Amino acid sequence: MGKLTVLALRAVLAALLAGSVFFEAVMVPLLAADLQGLAAEYAYLRIPLLVIVVLGAVSVQVVLVCVWRLVTMVRRGTVFSDSAFRYVHVVIGAFVAAALLVFTLGFLLAPGEAVAPGVVLLLGGLGVAILGVALIVLVLRMLLAQAIARDVEADRMRAELDEVI
Repeated sequence: MGKLTVLALRAVLAALLAGSVFFEAVMVPLLAADLQGLAAEYAYLRIPLLVIVVLGAVSVQVVLVCVWRLVTMVRRGTVFSDSAFRYVHVVIGAFVAAALLVFTLGFLLAPGEAVAPGVVLLLGGLGVAILGVALIVLVLRMLLAQAIARDVEADRMRAELDEVI
């Protein structure tokens, strides 16, 4: 990866991380104030909705930090090592957690007339899409494992050739 590409990716990651921190610091309190006006029959949704929103933002931040660390490893040329798996596993876990949060939100909104049934269906589709992203990252993890195995095999063969020569 070139220096310009790494710099551009880091700028995007930094902007997204700053935006998520702004969202948590400013928008979540505004959402909490807006939810004060919920009808009495939906007042039980206030705290779970806020918790889901905050945990969703945290899962986004976790993914951003892990991608930043992986980009750093790419830049140093150390991404093809076992230490990269730690960050990939955390990314997969964060996506699964985000999908579970979306499913939970749909489950909370399903009973009653709080939202239209189509919204609950859309949340279910979004949860499945997020799980799909987790599966894509899992496939990429398998490709990383294959690349590391081939790198180890190539090193072993080079060592054997060095002994023969």
